[in-house]
Amino acid sequence: MADADFGLQGFPARPEGVDRMAHYRTVLELVPEQVSTVWISDHLQFGAERSVEGWTVLTYLAAAFPRFRYGHLVLSQSFRNPALLAKMAASLQELTGGRFILGIGAGWHEEEYRAYGYDYPSGGVRVAQLAEAIEVMRAMWTQSPATYHGTWYRVEGAYCEPRPDPPIPIMVGTNGPKALAVTARLADSWNWDGPWDTTYREPYETLRRHCETIGRPFEEIGLTAGVQVSLPDDPDTFAPTYKHSFYPDSLFHVLGPRPADAIREIERLVDVGVSHFQVAFDDMTSLRRFMEDVVPAARMDRAR
Repeated sequence: MADADFGLQGFPARPEGVDRMAHYRTVLELVPEQVSTVWISDHLQFGAERSVEGWTVLTYLAAAFPRFRYGHLVLSQSFRNPALLAKMAASLQELTGGRFILGIGAGWHEEEYRAYGYDYPSGGVRVAQLAEAIEVMRAMWTQSPATYHGTWYRVEGAYCEPRPDPPIPIMVGTNGPKALAVTARLADSWNWDGPWDTTYREPYETLRRHCETIGRPFEEIGLTAGVQVSLPDDPDTFAPTYKHSFYPDSLFHVLGPRPADAIREIERLVDVGVSHFQVAFDDMTSLRRFMEDVVPAARMDRAR
């Protein structure tokens, strides 16, 4: 089994007056070879906050910085017809030489659905749509032509040529029990937030139970963990948790304030099988300190 490695989840805050692409370049030139991926979110709006569309950003970055593999953390299945998404993904896989990972979820942020004119069905319906979306994409990538008749999605004699080579891995990001059942059945890998004790353990154990129920080896599913890291100059300013106005019922946990604290939590997740970490930083100080003091020091192979 290969050692775990790191990816970059978004970019730290851009200094005022700095061009967006210049900032991206500065960040990506800082990261060492142990950072193999870049992950972009797929949200259309959070109120009036400035944002750029995730698929457009990712395709631009994949061309501009070809050292990395790229994925979304995660695409909303609701925003794009799954047959079209399959075609988009296959095209990107060819143009990048196989550097795309398809991260997808059921979608959740009602504000952007309403603002952009998408229907916002119940959570159960969105999870059922997620399962069908994955099945449509698999059909598009393996059948020529593809036909699929589901409750929510259908294709009839649809061609997706060239079909992706190598196959595109599908990663589902979720902590919901119903969506974890979809993950167990259909996904290549899974993502949720670390650290282990506070946020990752419960859905991890739920996913394992779903795998046992359907007879799928749990080890077949690649495990990834998104972690927020803060390594401030003054550890007394460290905030171990935070809340987001758009997640009123959730408490988010931050790794830090010292490199040793981040290393401890990362190694704990490595020991339960996590093979990739999507790491987010609010500021450049934390990013630099992580790359200099955590990446070289963390044990990335599973303890025996």
